[in-house]
Amino acid sequence: MNLPEWLNIVIRSFSLLIVLFILTKILGKKQISQLSLFEYVVGITIGNIAAQTSTGVKDNFFYGVCSLLVWTIIPLIISISTLKNKKLREIFGGKSTIVIKDGKIQEDNLNKEKYSVDNLMELLRKKNAFNIADVEFAVLEPSGDLSVLMKKESLPLTPKDIHLKVPSEKEPQTVIVEGKILDEPLGLTGYNRAWLEAELQKLNVALDNVVVGQVDSYGKLTVDIYDDKIQIPKSQERALLLATLKKCQADMELFTLATQSKEAKQMYKKNSERLSNMIQRVEHLLNE
Repeated sequence: MNLPEWLNIVIRSFSLLIVLFILTKILGKKQISQLSLFEYVVGITIGNIAAQTSTGVKDNFFYGVCSLLVWTIIPLIISISTLKNKKLREIFGGKSTIVIKDGKIQEDNLNKEKYSVDNLMELLRKKNAFNIADVEFAVLEPSGDLSVLMKKESLPLTPKDIHLKVPSEKEPQTVIVEGKILDEPLGLTGYNRAWLEAELQKLNVALDNVVVGQVDSYGKLTVDIYDDKIQIPKSQERALLLATLKKCQADMELFTLATQSKEAKQMYKKNSERLSNMIQRVEHLLNE
């Protein structure tokens, strides 16, 4: 039985969609950025062959539309169907694959995904993991990305680890763009134009020479200027504040040693310890 040409195109397009899906599953989870030059060329060629084969003709607009509809509608149906069906998601979207467990590479899983050890090491380096022994767990996601869990002893120290409370930070506000002050974000910082102009004077920078100016949650203004040859002086306010606090703490210790009064000695010692604890909590902020 001879089928209409447009129906043949629909059937060919649907069949090729299935074939391409199977071929993609065979090729593995590599992202475009992870493909070798040869694999990239092969992918382009396969796509071109599929496009030519699905339509069979170049000049018939209707047949081309039929093919495009198949290539659009079928993936859309699959996308909707997988939202509430886990098995379908695993079939069409793939499953996560464990490639490192307890600091050891799972070679069988790596081979199934067509990944070499060099591919894995490249992905680990992108996650700042240069030593496999430091990795507790690594999973290759269906998207081709690598999720890495570092061992506890290899994680960087955080304020939470030493029970140090630090103030929360808000996003910096861009208050100057191309020499123009933005009043709305400036108002969100709690400062005004007079303060901003005073800060620019401290940096010895003219407003019209500023490309971008930002104010962080601590009220520090940083600017990028057009003339990169000009060296912008760093603000010394925080350093002076830290030095003043340390001087006060040192004075308290001297008063403790100098006084003969027991009550005064205890008072100076107690306040010196309080000041020392406060300096430890804020020193990393004032050194920035």
